[in-house]
Amino acid sequence: MTQSPAVRTPGRPGPARIGERAARTLVTELARLNDPKAALLVGGTPQSAVLAAAIEALLPGDRLTVVPAEGCSAAALREHVTAQGRWVAERVRVADSLTEADPAEVVIAAEPLLGTAEETRAAIETLTKYLGDGAVLSVATAAAPGRTVGAAGELERQGALHGVGADLVLRNSPPVRLYRLRFTPAGPSAADRLAPAHRPSSVPLTRTMHIDSNGVAAAGISLGLAALARLARPKSKLWLLPALAAGPVAAFFRDPERDVPEDPSAVVAAADGQVLSVQRLHDARFGDGEWLRIAVFLSVLDVHVNRAPVAGKVVDYFVADGGFVNAMKPDAEHNVAAYTVLDTTHGTVVVAQRTGLIARRIVQRAPIGTLLAKGERFGLIRFGSRTDVYLPADAADPLVGPGDKVVGGSTVLARWR
Repeated sequence: MTQSPAVRTPGRPGPARIGERAARTLVTELARLNDPKAALLVGGTPQSAVLAAAIEALLPGDRLTVVPAEGCSAAALREHVTAQGRWVAERVRVADSLTEADPAEVVIAAEPLLGTAEETRAAIETLTKYLGDGAVLSVATAAAPGRTVGAAGELERQGALHGVGADLVLRNSPPVRLYRLRFTPAGPSAADRLAPAHRPSSVPLTRTMHIDSNGVAAAGISLGLAALARLARPKSKLWLLPALAAGPVAAFFRDPERDVPEDPSAVVAAADGQVLSVQRLHDARFGDGEWLRIAVFLSVLDVHVNRAPVAGKVVDYFVADGGFVNAMKPDAEHNVAAYTVLDTTHGTVVVAQRTGLIARRIVQRAPIGTLLAKGERFGLIRFGSRTDVYLPADAADPLVGPGDKVVGGSTVLARWR
């Protein structure tokens, strides 16, 4: 048996590698688990950015087992780990082969899978033997055309069956697509242990401000239109319109960092905006009983990134057809809306992302089975819109009223009894 099940593709131009940005995303599940845990990294080398990211993510009670990549000696890897200092050496164990590893809560393939579909399937089957109950396997493959001979398709299939998250990292050579797979179910209480996940879909501007990738794309389109207009009509000033629009368009997709309240009884706002209504109602789509619904209107000036109001597991997601009425009007209740249903330790919680008069596109990035931490980003709505949070009426008390301004991920909307 080889030391690592990572698959390389003979004859392909240059091996794919995982850089610092992709490595940070690949170890997301390790970094966001706050309790002491065991992790397994397969395919490590002294130069591996994934190993460096995994070591950086370790907490005092954690244990990390590293299996060397094919062609890397365990002795060289142990020497590298020892050189990191006593704190690291006490928490990181280098195994001679994968057979010496124990089941872990997080298993990470440090090398991208690049081979055939059959080889990729065999590699995943090998790695799943080392997953504990509810554990997550993090793997990557090259996203550039011609870099794999079946791995990309197989991982897409695995993601459809077992995926709890996927990310595309363009700032890598070549670009890579990362998959988080869970093969056995995790209960909703597991979400209470998590911190919000790192999302490469946001491009950092400063330490506290990011721009969602949708904003980067929209700004790029505006600048592209400006360039085309300048070429087509060099004497006209019309090119200034799309050029000047690029800044405001990008600013609309701003994604600031937020301090999420640690109080376990707090339910936080799912979006920035103004509270439109707080009411008790019945909705058979989500089960029997009465619901407390808090509706928040988002103007075009508000941050439109949506966050999970509570920690929980995504158990359902569906889109309801409708119109595009102004989101401030009562009839907006019948607009096109996407419903994300969370199973939590306090019962079912629903977040509705509603379109508005201008908003026509809803982005939801949390597939069924995903564990979301409280305050974690899970999607956005383009331009003016509305976000509703449904809570079990007999389990929560509202702390806001109509007209109040709220901040997504920070303002406490309600408190569990």
